[in-house]
Amino acid sequence: MTNEPNDKDWKLRLRFGQLKTPFSHFTVVADGVVGELADGFTAPTGPAWMAMKAWALSPEQAEYMVRKIGEEIGFRVTGKVHVYKTEPNSPPTNNPRGYDINFTHYDGKAHTQQ
Repeated sequence: MTNEPNDKDWKLRLRFGQLKTPFSHFTVVADGVVGELADGFTAPTGPAWMAMKAWALSPEQAEYMVRKIGEEIGFRVTGKVHVYKTEPNSPPTNNPRGYDINFTHYDGKAHTQQ
C-alpha cells in the first residue's frame, strides 16, 4: 500500500494491479444530527447529511465507519445511510479509513408531516 504524499501514480498503479489493496472505495452519506463537533469540523447544529469517503472491506464496514466516526466527531446518525462504490481521491493505506468528511445542514421542518 501507499501513503506516500509524493506517489503521484498511485491511481494508475491501483487501476493496473501494481498497487494491491484488500479494500474497496466508497462514498457514504448518512442522515443525522450535528451536535458539538470536534476541533477541525464546522457545521450548524441540527439536522444534516454527513458525507465521507472511505476505504473499507465492504459496504457494511463503510456504513459502520460513518456511524462510528460520526459519533467520535459529534454527529449522530438518526436516519438512512447510503453507500456508493466510487473512485478514490486518496490512496489506500494499510487500514480501513474515512476521509473528506463534510456536512450539509437542512431544515428539519421540511421533512416532517403536517
